[in-house]
Amino acid sequence: MKKVVFATNNKHKLDEIRKITTGRIEILSLSDINCNEDIEETGTTLEENALIKVRYIKNKYGYDCFGDDTGLEVVALNGEPGVYSSRYAGEQCNSQDNMNKLISALQGADNRNAQFRTVIAAILNDKEHLFEGVVKGEITTEKRGSNGFGYDPVFMPSGYNQTFGELSDEIKNGISHRAVAMEKFIAFLGIK
Repeated sequence: MKKVVFATNNKHKLDEIRKITTGRIEILSLSDINCNEDIEETGTTLEENALIKVRYIKNKYGYDCFGDDTGLEVVALNGEPGVYSSRYAGEQCNSQDNMNKLISALQGADNRNAQFRTVIAAILNDKEHLFEGVVKGEITTEKRGSNGFGYDPVFMPSGYNQTFGELSDEIKNGISHRAVAMEKFIAFLGIK
């Protein structure tokens, strides 16, 4: 089975990717390669941040790898919080703070349409590749469910009447932005 390093320190993302790729790819974490430093995301786009992570691992550790960045893009907020999704309510804030700020910002808004967008960057044989996954939906008026992480309890994907926070991992991991991008990456690797 092919082994690939996933350039993330986010345990939620690591778990999600491992569930999506079970039996097809062995995902190595940064701690598996003895990388314990935080890779600072200084890009202004999801693509830039994903590339920062994989270039850092390739240059410092020599491994072919992949990394991602994900943003929640809300129509009524002109695409915000976007690349700043994880720190929308401030640097020291958590997911609850971010969701509270988002719900407050959308109070009274008629258009609650949004999308989660993930960009996976990969360096394989010294070549860079990008893969994108998008799932459209809307922001709910209140948090619902405790599954997932980040904005999952306030994001309801199109065609569903439950948020990502309410859906089972099995359903979410079949339709999510990260799953779509990961499937494109896996197809590129030639793995079924």
